Parts: sequence; C-alpha cells; structure tokens
Amino acid sequence: MADPAMSVTPYWELTFDADGDPAGRQRDRLLAGVSERKVRDLIVFAHGWNNDRSGATRLYDRFFAPVPRLAPAARVGYVGVLWPAMRFSDEPIPDLPRAVAADVFRRPVLDKDTRHALLETFPGRAILVDQIARLLEQQPPEEAELEEFGRLVRLLVEVVAPGPQALFAADTVAEGVPQSEPEMFAGASAAACEEFARALAELEASDTRRDFRLPNPWDGAHELLRQATYYAMKRRAGTVGERGLGRVVGQLAAAAPGVRVHLVGHSFGARLVSFALRGLPEGVRTVKSVTLLQGAFSHYAFATRLPHDARAGGVLQGQQNRIDGPLVCCHSRHDTALGTIYPLASRMAGDSRSVADLDLGRALGAKWGAMGYGGMQAMPGTRAYTLAKTLTMELPASGCVNVDASAVVSRGGPPAGAHSDILHEELARLVLTAGRVR
Repeated sequence: MADPAMSVTPYWELTFDADGDPAGRQRDRLLAGVSERKVRDLIVFAHGWNNDRSGATRLYDRFFAPVPRLAPAARVGYVGVLWPAMRFSDEPIPDLPRAVAADVFRRPVLDKDTRHALLETFPGRAILVDQIARLLEQQPPEEAELEEFGRLVRLLVEVVAPGPQALFAADTVAEGVPQSEPEMFAGASAAACEEFARALAELEASDTRRDFRLPNPWDGAHELLRQATYYAMKRRAGTVGERGLGRVVGQLAAAAPGVRVHLVGHSFGARLVSFALRGLPEGVRTVKSVTLLQGAFSHYAFATRLPHDARAGGVLQGQQNRIDGPLVCCHSRHDTALGTIYPLASRMAGDSRSVADLDLGRALGAKWGAMGYGGMQAMPGTRAYTLAKTLTMELPASGCVNVDASAVVSRGGPPAGAHSDILHEELARLVLTAGRVR
C-alpha cells in the first residue's frame, strides 16, 4: 500500500503486526530514503488505540503540519507508526467526531463498528464475539450470566502460544516476576463488572453534573470488555516497541549514522516508543528525545524502586539512559480516562481485593496511576514545568522532564475527550524543543 499524501514531506509509514514484525518494503524504503533525502532529524510518531489507518495518518498529518514553519531551517523527516490497536467506536480520536449513536454510559451494547474492530483485532474468534455481543444486548439479570460474560472475554483476549506478547504485559515487576494475565479475570467477573459500573456512574455524574444514578452491572461488563482489549493492546504496544520499532531504529542507526531520531507516542503509543528503548541494539545513541503524550501506562514504569515495594522497580527502569537527550512526559489533570478508569483497571488487574471503599482519584491513583495524568513518579531529579514555561526555555539536555499540559489538553466530555486532545501547536513545539530541532 502506498504512503498517503501528507502536508509534510518526506514522510514514511512503518507498519508492524501484533508480534512486532515490520512490513519489509516500508522499512527498506525508510532506511534508504533517510539518506537519500539528507534527513537530519527524524520524528517518529506512534498512535494509541486506533484500528483505522486513515484516522492514524490524519492524526500524524495534523500533528506534523506546524513543524516546517516552526523549524524552517531543519532537515526534518517524518514517520507514522501503524500497529494493530483497536478502538471502541464510542471513543473519540484526535480531530474526529464522536460517533453520535454511541454512548458508553447508556448503551452497553456492541455497535457494528466495534464488533468489526474486535473481529479484525482478534482474528478467528468470531463465535466468541457473537456470544459476547448477544449477552450485552440481552443483559440477563442472573449473576451467572455475568460470570459467563467474563469467561468469554478472557478467552477472547488470551495470548495464543507460542507468541511473544505474554512477556510484555507488566508495567511494574514484583519480585522479579512479570505479571502475565490480569487478576480481574481470576476473581468473580460479576464483582468486577459491578465495580466498573460504579466508577462509570460516578464519572458520568461528575462530567455531566447529573445526579448519581444506580449503576447497571452490564455497563460494567461493557467496560470489562473494553479494559480486556486494552490489556491486549498494552501487550502489543510493548511487543511492537521492543521487537519492532527498537530494532528498526537500530538498523536506521547503521544505515544513516548521522540521523537524529525523536520518538513521540500518544496513549498506548507512548508505551510503544518507550519499549523501543529496550529494543535498541547495544551502543546505539541515535534517539535524541522521547516525548510521551498522555501516556496510558504506569507512572512508575521507569522507576528503579517502587514507593510501595522497595524490592521492585518499573518494567522500563533505567531505559531513559538509552536516550541521548531528555525523556519528556506530558500530563493533564483533565484526562479523566487516565485519572479514574485507568487506575481502577490497573488496580483490578493487579489485585483481586475490592476497591469499592477507595477514593478513585487519590488512593488508587497514588499506586496505580498513569503517567499521562500526573507525570512520571519516583524518579529522583525529574524536572517539572508547565507547557507554557517549556516554550520559553531550553529543556535539560538529558534526564526526565514532566510537563503539565493541562492548559491545552483540556477538552471535556466522557469518556476520553481530554485524553485525545493532543492536536495543539504547542505540543509540536515541545517535541522540537525536546530534540533541539532548529
């Protein structure tokens, strides 16, 4: 498939499958083209959950568009990473309208687009998808049916041996043993559905200023399915980053040793580019900056020691040292998807005990928070700035930097409006500032 017409040039696409294997012709065109076009700075962007190629390329085109004007003398090239990450159709993606017929709080059913996305993301499991869709449509009142729903979801997202994805599930490492499967599937599915339903009802009341309504456990079942697919995407992001993108960046360093690579990722794409650091060949210092936009993974991912467990560290501990420049994390307090549902899902994935009596915004977020909500944590020496401040200064030449982007990443609306609100010139300028692209 030919690369699409873009407002910036030169532009290349890199497509990876779920196991991190790249499309060979695209990779070869990139390796040859960077030298031929005399590219000095190469910006590589990875999308988050989004199963639509046109949506991903539109995101890249809009984000990259200001760069030629902001850095007119720079010899910049652009790469859009495409990887198999599905999106529920009731969630917004940058610059695209929300599906008007979908409402996560009111209609816990599978619409045609989401069903199609599940079939594409989990090939060969059409019968499971049909059974899941039927239960969501019928919403039977028996607790046994919620348990059956959980069983079907677990079968849908399980890793098929002998693929590598099970190695990339954890954001933290407890006693040296990576988490393999979420514990939300090991316990009672009905209880998990009820807890998700309570969280969604509270979030809806907060976002819409409506009175709190009684939770519907099938709302929670819909959310359980959503979180299960996200868990599969989490595995894939790590797999594609380390086994795919990291290796390609290493090949690029050999083919064009003078190129300076700047990795950018949104949501799970931030996890992908972070794991690419772990996949770099020894001695490669080509990556000059990494910018994480609303990263949907643990704020302790890079930590050497966890505050709640001194024996454990983040799954990416020390990987920031592979960057010949800064690691920049953009976060926003308006990102309710990462501020409420993410820590609840992470808590339920890692601990089967009830969370009904916990304050979601504080008690859960402190231990299970996402870096896109509150920035990187437990990283001594991390600098912290507002986005406005970063645009008037030079960022540190190395180390970790938290950037509060709440001033621009703020568009509201459940369930993930602010999470997708990244198409701002200020963020493109931040990428250039982090990489010292002039």
